[in-house]
Amino acid sequence: MSSFVIKSIGNALNATSLISSKYATKKALHLFASPRKGRYTEDQRKVVSSALFEELTYDGLDIATYRWHGKGKTVLLVHGWESNTSRWNYLLEDLKCQDYNIIALDAPAHGRSGGKQFNAVLYSECINTVAKKFKPEVIIGHSVGGMASVFFMHKHPETSVKKLVLLGAPAHFTGVFARYKSMMGYNRRISKGLDNVVLERFGKPVDYFSAANFTESIEAKGLIIHDKMDRIIPFEDALLFANRYKNAELIETTGFGHSLKDASLTPKILKFIDN
Repeated sequence: MSSFVIKSIGNALNATSLISSKYATKKALHLFASPRKGRYTEDQRKVVSSALFEELTYDGLDIATYRWHGKGKTVLLVHGWESNTSRWNYLLEDLKCQDYNIIALDAPAHGRSGGKQFNAVLYSECINTVAKKFKPEVIIGHSVGGMASVFFMHKHPETSVKKLVLLGAPAHFTGVFARYKSMMGYNRRISKGLDNVVLERFGKPVDYFSAANFTESIEAKGLIIHDKMDRIIPFEDALLFANRYKNAELIETTGFGHSLKDASLTPKILKFIDN
């Protein structure tokens, strides 16, 4: 979606707020929670074709899971926004070679999972459902998948998880929401309305959902990897994690972008998992 179209949508909602601010706010939240992509393409389906597919359920929502059986540690892979399990293609072969027991899931409204709406809190409950069944010792989360993994470990302390890898993860929901509001050009009325909807729906204000703050309660050893030139999630978020997550190491990269799909990082991740 082009920046012109995005701005046009934002302007249209700003105009409708004069008539019905409640309608404009609900529409704005719907747009925020509706991924435009993330379902499998034909090529992406090939990546997961060798996995054992199984559907789990959370609150009536089907959760697609994939398993590559191994005798080593169980590693849970958690992808980010508008993605799916195929994004781990660059890492899967190395994990298989080390004979790890690999589990992955598709987020709500992504891949082969059900639903049309997504949020990190819902994602965290899906992760909890998967973790209860497969008891992962390691979680590797990219972007909002990393944030949702932290939400899960904060609310549902899972004793099986000993290692947590955060790849380009947002440190707090406040920043994610603020960047969305800015991108859409929402006026103050809609912006405040969005904050109020979050409070009504989740019982907590926007600034409560700070993954960086939540890591203070996590005992699992952490590895934070973030690119200084990340244009999606600012590098400052990594510094917030490093400041709060006392049992974690920060690896800074330059030029790998938000995806962090670079072969040079794989040995570092494997070393962290093995040690």
